[in-house]
Amino acid sequence: MATLNDMLRAATTLERIDREWLHLLVGDWQLIADLSFADLVLWVPRTAQEGVPVEAATDWVAVAHVRPNTGQMVFYDDVVGREPMPQLRGLLESAWESGGVVRSPQVHHREDMRVREEAFPVARAGHRIAVVSRHTNLGGRTPTRLELTYVSIGDSLVRMVAEGAFPNLSAPTGARRGAPRVGDGVVRVDVNGLVLYASPNAISAVHRLGHKGAVIGTVLATIVADVLSRSEAPIDESLALVLTGRAAWRTELTSRSATISMRAVPITEGGVRVGALILSRDITELRRGERELLTKEATIREIHHRVKNNLQTVAALLRLQARRLPDGAARTALDEAVRRVGTIALVHETLSQGFDETVDFDEIAVRGLQAVVELATSEHRVHSTLVGTFGRMRAEDATAMAMIISELVQNAAEHGLADRDGMIEVKAERTVVEGEDVVTVTITDDGAGLPTGFRPGLAGLGTRIITSLVQDLRGTIRWDKGDPRGTVVQVTARLRPVGG
Repeated sequence: MATLNDMLRAATTLERIDREWLHLLVGDWQLIADLSFADLVLWVPRTAQEGVPVEAATDWVAVAHVRPNTGQMVFYDDVVGREPMPQLRGLLESAWESGGVVRSPQVHHREDMRVREEAFPVARAGHRIAVVSRHTNLGGRTPTRLELTYVSIGDSLVRMVAEGAFPNLSAPTGARRGAPRVGDGVVRVDVNGLVLYASPNAISAVHRLGHKGAVIGTVLATIVADVLSRSEAPIDESLALVLTGRAAWRTELTSRSATISMRAVPITEGGVRVGALILSRDITELRRGERELLTKEATIREIHHRVKNNLQTVAALLRLQARRLPDGAARTALDEAVRRVGTIALVHETLSQGFDETVDFDEIAVRGLQAVVELATSEHRVHSTLVGTFGRMRAEDATAMAMIISELVQNAAEHGLADRDGMIEVKAERTVVEGEDVVTVTITDDGAGLPTGFRPGLAGLGTRIITSLVQDLRGTIRWDKGDPRGTVVQVTARLRPVGG
């Protein structure tokens, strides 16, 4: 389905700033739909061709649609892309020409519903750019005081849209979890912040903060200031502006017993502020869960950090022990053990700096490749390079892959390039095969090549470690002679899902 921006570009010649205004409206009009208990449809005048002014529009097309979360919907099917029915077309044109809210003189029947239809223009900077139709399922019962209050607030916001005062450009942006919605709690305050109405959910939210008395008929800012003064919690400097409805901002109130999110929507008439709508939501459990998650992540990072430190300590002890031995098989074995422990420590160091159990393996590959080459070549100049990208891997795959590359590069430097200068290239290619991430690593050197009669199963400890780790990764490994000389080793591995 085409995006709103695509439809606006195709159907109209609206300027970019006008299209952005419609994006802002659609981003916030769920609020109006929920307060109105009605479907909202955004209609734009379709221009006949490029360069034709909006006033010369030939027809209307629906570019966005929202249903209420608080009541019965009217349109079960999506109306985006459709043209209006004849009776609705007249309503849209009347709203466009009058610049105000226009209601159909009669109730329409749609299937088994009685539907009231209204239309109001969308204005920006003094000119009209679109029209919104509001479709209310009247049902068959008497509305409650809550519903009447909600509809009254919704009507105020509708008039603000027609005046170009809504959406508010200073309204909170971002999608932080816990943003309040109409169903979570509604408070209506006057121009001085006095509570004229509060829904049951909103009253409960204020009581959870620690307030014991009445809410309606009191100044909300005074209630909250008294509660927060007893909790010794830090107070947001913008709190008074939000609670009195003087700014279209969002804040969070944290007391000893609860955390409440509040968002203010100033209500204006003719450009003059007459009060505000304040949405509230109890997000105590949500924030508690986030804190537990952050604590868990910090604990995991600390564990990886300590494992890295312990491994480095082990490597240091092995290095000290190796220095006490004469040159020979025992010292060589300890040196190789130091390198292997260091490789595993490098993975844990990377994990200790992240926020999950995955790592960017390219960083590990570069650091590990440089470290192995520097340690293995003291008499000859060996140039190493990394080509391609590994991407992100789970910790267990990263450890195995780091060990494989370390062993293969060590073999290339120690045996293939033992008596000459040369080059070692590590090439990585990541693909998707049968729904699984597969990484192919090719390690090439221009050294002496494979020894005569080389068989992996009869080789040394390093080769057997490589073979075992490749099997753990459900992969394959192949040793080939290079052209014109050297060795080419290709490893394929099937990686675990990063998000699994």
